[in-house]
Amino acid sequence: MAETYDLIILGSGPGGYVAAIRASQLGLKTAIVERERLGGICLNWGCIPTKALLRTSEIYHYMQHADSYGLSASNVGFDLGKIVDRSRKVAGQLNAGVKGLMKKNKVAVHEGFGTLTAPGKLSVKQGDKTVELEAKNIIVATGARARDLPFAKADGKRVWTYRHAMVPTEMPTKLLVIGSGAIGVEFASFYNDMGADVTIVEMLPRILPVEDEEVSAFMDKALTKQGIKILTGAGVEKIEPGAANVKASIKGKDGKVETTEFSHVIVAIGIVPNTENIGLEALGVETDRGHIKTDGYGQTNVPGIWAIGDVTGAPWLAHKASHEGVIAAEKIAGGSPHQMDKGNIPGCTYSRPQVASVGMTEAKAKEAGYELKVGKFPFIGNGKAIALGEAEGFVKTVFDAKTGELLGAHMVGAEVTELIQGYVVARQLETTEAELMETVFAHPTLSEMMHESVLGAYGRAIHI
Repeated sequence: MAETYDLIILGSGPGGYVAAIRASQLGLKTAIVERERLGGICLNWGCIPTKALLRTSEIYHYMQHADSYGLSASNVGFDLGKIVDRSRKVAGQLNAGVKGLMKKNKVAVHEGFGTLTAPGKLSVKQGDKTVELEAKNIIVATGARARDLPFAKADGKRVWTYRHAMVPTEMPTKLLVIGSGAIGVEFASFYNDMGADVTIVEMLPRILPVEDEEVSAFMDKALTKQGIKILTGAGVEKIEPGAANVKASIKGKDGKVETTEFSHVIVAIGIVPNTENIGLEALGVETDRGHIKTDGYGQTNVPGIWAIGDVTGAPWLAHKASHEGVIAAEKIAGGSPHQMDKGNIPGCTYSRPQVASVGMTEAKAKEAGYELKVGKFPFIGNGKAIALGEAEGFVKTVFDAKTGELLGAHMVGAEVTELIQGYVVARQLETTEAELMETVFAHPTLSEMMHESVLGAYGRAIHI
């Protein structure tokens, strides 16, 4: 006999487990189904453990440049095993935390592979055991996985995905990173800071192509200055893994193909939604290139079937998934939540330097027909940045000249992934330049650059 719930969630990543908690808070009897580890890819193999690795490389960088701060540090080195072990322990701690949250919120956890068998019905298989579950509403939150190169699948030895790159058994000496989105740039930054000779290959004309063009240009110069070789407008034609190295044939923007040996390759060319073999086709759930189509609340075309997170398409971000989970849970519980506004979702890249943004780029705003006022303020004009020894970067704000609406904000530099939330709140509150100008920013802080950038858009910047 099937176990009955008000809501079943397939997948326990940052979308699934947050949806489960919110549903439970709203009085729904809730179950969650997970085939691997609670917390999903983000917590176990993505957002969190990568930040642990990047923190290590950041500290290692500072130790190597201790003299800049009046300090001395000799014979600086590292233990790769301990670095990986710390990262895995961080992930393990948070996995245990999610288990505790499920117990606290009385969410039933079913381990195994879940399949939709009929409207409101889901079977969970683990080994030889199958459990049948029923609920009026089911949320699909199965996430996504790394996309392989069609001519060279990742083997975990010489050709890596992000999962392999997080648990290296040896440090790459010469590394090729294919793709310059957030994942590619973060790993390039980590391994470069740890001493690898890194090359990034990007098919598009610039790295971090979803970011503002000025940010991309700044990052290209900054990473090149750090020793990373960047090839834009280029593509990898062929990969030949060997026992001790891997040969990559790279076609440059000039059309010439050169073959170079690397110790390892990281493939970071996008993701594939986990929508296969979970019963979507039989139920008639509409998809677009594998991603589930939903409305602003997460509802699919099939009543009672919802979807959230990476499985629904871009932007593929954990915080987007969590927010969608809350919206869907509240709608299922009979509430009236706001619809998802993807224009207010911040994007962050935790490289060195960091990148963060929200809303439209300057180019996109122009394409949309807006008359603009644009402000830009450099880190070198900020006292806190200079004191920190982090004087490279800038903050850029884009306003509608007619209404004062903050259309977008773009940052590159130290700690901008923390600073961006100020502009996210401003957009959520529909703040104009007037309120931002009248806001008092503490001194000395990096956040003062946010104020100066707004002032600069209207010809009122103080410190430049």
